[in-house]
Amino acid sequence: MQVAIDMGESRGTGPAHMDLEELLATRLLVQGNSGSGKSHLLRRLLEQSAQWVQQCIIDPEGDFVTLSERYGHLVVDATRTENELTRIAARVRQHRVSVVLNLEGLDVEQQMRAAAAFLGGMFDADRDYWYPVLVVVDEAQLFAPAAAGEVSDEARKLSLGAMTNLMCRGRKRGLAGVIATQRLAKLAKNVAAEASNFLMGRTFLDIDMARAADLLGMDRRQAEQFRDLARGHFVALGPAISRRPLPVVIGPVETSARSTSPKLTPLPEAPADAADLIFTQDPEELARPVVRRPPPPPPPSTNELLAQVAEARARARSDAPSEPASLFPEIDEAEREAMIQAVMAELMSDPDAGFRTTAVLYQDFLVRCRIRRVPGEPPALPAFKRLLAVARVAPDEEIASSDGWQQALTLSETLTDDVQGVFLVIAQAALTGQPCPSDATLARLYGTHSSSRARRLLTWFEERGLIVLRTDFRGARIAAFPDLGVETAPGDPNGPDALVEERGAAE
Repeated sequence: MQVAIDMGESRGTGPAHMDLEELLATRLLVQGNSGSGKSHLLRRLLEQSAQWVQQCIIDPEGDFVTLSERYGHLVVDATRTENELTRIAARVRQHRVSVVLNLEGLDVEQQMRAAAAFLGGMFDADRDYWYPVLVVVDEAQLFAPAAAGEVSDEARKLSLGAMTNLMCRGRKRGLAGVIATQRLAKLAKNVAAEASNFLMGRTFLDIDMARAADLLGMDRRQAEQFRDLARGHFVALGPAISRRPLPVVIGPVETSARSTSPKLTPLPEAPADAADLIFTQDPEELARPVVRRPPPPPPPSTNELLAQVAEARARARSDAPSEPASLFPEIDEAEREAMIQAVMAELMSDPDAGFRTTAVLYQDFLVRCRIRRVPGEPPALPAFKRLLAVARVAPDEEIASSDGWQQALTLSETLTDDVQGVFLVIAQAALTGQPCPSDATLARLYGTHSSSRARRLLTWFEERGLIVLRTDFRGARIAAFPDLGVETAPGDPNGPDALVEERGAAE
């Protein structure tokens, strides 16, 4: 079914229509400086297509929540855990409900993590629910930055990966990406390059004009016209709009954003007691103190944690003279470390632990520490992530003391926290001569049910030169570690999860 979306007027040729079915197959990129009318354009597109297709809006400023009043969009507040957002996104695809993910009030890193979790839930939905969805991402440069910024590398990788999946692989899953950005130079090129339709608005910087002209097939002299575009005026190109660059004036909208452009307002008359108003503290201000939190310290490395444990044990066994008695009971570090290891073993014995987020596991860990009355301060979240990566493997004493295992720990420090456990499991299998773990086992360790994600993770390890994958004549997979000089035994990549087999044998 062909549906023509009325976007406004094209100068000299009448109404400007966009083929909705073609848009779902070819995606859209909108670019323009602040105040050029990008949000107005997106609102026009959403209003005109609301009755024809399911919509999902990633809204960093809360401007599109007003669509719920007229068009029935469900507003999803992003102040939830990542696991909750992923599950909500899966139900959104199942029940085909149009939603607005409201990221207002979160800092940039929290917005990136929340958007990545929500987009990941929509991307990983079951095949039975791959219905067409128009996914609109405003201020896309926040979620797919071209360069590293002040946020952590982990958050940036999660967000960039989710945006790449949306634009590169989302079409086959029914996800049609519509992304808007203030500057093309700040948007990751592999995300922008996947769009086949373009609407370019007012732009002043030479680098952005050059990229816009290049995408529209214009020469450098024609790129100067982007400086002269008025608010709401765009140059369109693409199979869903026009085969040649077409000037478009976006039509009016029925809803409005909660935020508006600044308007000049007359200043009030200067009060006679202006100094008292400014320098006298209001009693209500005391109830709202300004708290500036210092940045968190960098997490310790795995080798540092192991060195601290070894040093604590050495101090406990030394014959050093005892210190004067304290008013508080002294903490036996060796006993405390044993209790923490027991809590970690109990935590990882839960079959569903592999599919729970790190934040949820950390809260469970703290509760178990209080129940067991573990003395001293519990490990902070960065230290817990390191403990979790090692606990997922739990090698025996002989392997743990070997040079190969120590070298594997050193190599794992070059990886992010969420994949260290997967790498160490494969390394342990190679050091002990066990079969290469199956895709189902690796997916559980990665915290997902998707075997394809586990295979992509192995490919990523291989691209970094950490492992070399090969297949024997029976189709079994072998993972070799060039730096360790060992390799796993052949293992069936399509085999069941090892933990599920162990539970079945025990029952």
